[in-house]
Amino acid sequence: MIEVKGLTKKYGDHYAINHIDFKVERGHIYGFLGPNGAGKSTTMNIITGCLAATEGTVTIDGHDIYDEPIEAKRGIGYLPEIPPLYVEMTPYEYLDFVARAKGVDKGLIDEKIELVMRETGITDMQDRLIKNLSKGYRQRVGIAQAMLGDPEVIILDEPTVGLDPKQIIEIRDLIKRLGAEHTVILSSHILSEISAVCDYVIIIARGRVVAQDSLENLARHYTSSATVKVEIKGAEGMVRMAVDTVKDSILGYDLGANKDEPQYLQLDISVPRDTDIREALSKALVENGCTILSMTTESLSLEDVFLELTKDVDEDESASIAATAGNISDEEASADSLAGDIKAAEEETEEEVEDIEDIVFDAADLSGVSAAENSAEAQDEPQDEPHDESDAEGGYDAVDEAKLEAAEAAEKAKALAEADAKMKKSEQKKSNKKNDGEYHSLFSIGGDDK
Repeated sequence: MIEVKGLTKKYGDHYAINHIDFKVERGHIYGFLGPNGAGKSTTMNIITGCLAATEGTVTIDGHDIYDEPIEAKRGIGYLPEIPPLYVEMTPYEYLDFVARAKGVDKGLIDEKIELVMRETGITDMQDRLIKNLSKGYRQRVGIAQAMLGDPEVIILDEPTVGLDPKQIIEIRDLIKRLGAEHTVILSSHILSEISAVCDYVIIIARGRVVAQDSLENLARHYTSSATVKVEIKGAEGMVRMAVDTVKDSILGYDLGANKDEPQYLQLDISVPRDTDIREALSKALVENGCTILSMTTESLSLEDVFLELTKDVDEDESASIAATAGNISDEEASADSLAGDIKAAEEETEEEVEDIEDIVFDAADLSGVSAAENSAEAQDEPQDEPHDESDAEGGYDAVDEAKLEAAEAAEKAKALAEADAKMKKSEQKKSNKKNDGEYHSLFSIGGDDK
């Protein structure tokens, strides 16, 4: 009826469902079971064509949900986790709208609405506004809309969430009645609900199908053994001798001090599910001088099977979360280290800028002093009266001009020497800090800049 192959839905790097495969045959009530966040609703939405898959195919009665969506959807009635109700309508008005949207023959609409209202028990509420109905009755209206159009398969996503115990029982009884005429897929995270309603179960955990079989086969496969628990007062050696008398009927045993009462012994014996050793074991213990304080038999329930099947997945998820947290911590530490390096580099940059500014200002001051001295010397220099027009226009004679040029060159050389000394002192300071491992400079000054 429904065949799912390689179905995958991915959000970024996260797999909501990861290459799942299963088949749904006619005439059964299927339980789609899994913990919260396992991918149940995602799978239901893809099967009904409400959500596109990343990979994989869904075939409904031979029609691909993507290639032939109209034909495929005609065979499905769907109740999402939150019923898609128009609360300002009455149940009858809403069902009339849904029937027309599904293409139900106009001459049969009233008849079909009356039928689904009667089967879901909402006939008495048909003229009340949906917003004034209880949650249980709203769920019934949602199931009624899923039944319109006579679909072969009815898919119910968490139909009893938020209902009180009485409403839950009523909805479960309704689902059982639906199973007599339809194939039903019931999505839930409540194992007791699946056990009470379904005859076949598909267990999904973290986006993967971990088991799919009838409830009977699951019980036989995973609960094939039982444990006999005995609390005993007596010597350990005598208890072991008693156990040896039934060793051919048991799978194994553990013997040790009772956790709650260490003065007594705790004996746990694993036996085949249909094997009863209690009478023979009791007789052997008494004959060996032991006193039986308590004896019980325990076997795995379907809840235990579910927990066992999903345990490894939960542990993997916890390990993944822990690894992610570790990576985040490493990234935070790296970010803190980088911030420290940037701060140190900024401090070094500020110091280098200050050193360069000091050098520039000192060179400017020296140049200014030299210019001022030259100007003063030029003003104090005695000038001869010009003898001719050429002397009057030329100013200084050749000897005075040579002296002036020599003085200017000496001042420039002195200023450059002092600037070079300051630059070397700055570089030495920076080198010392590097050797001490305090920080690394973001830039350096080349020889040409000097």
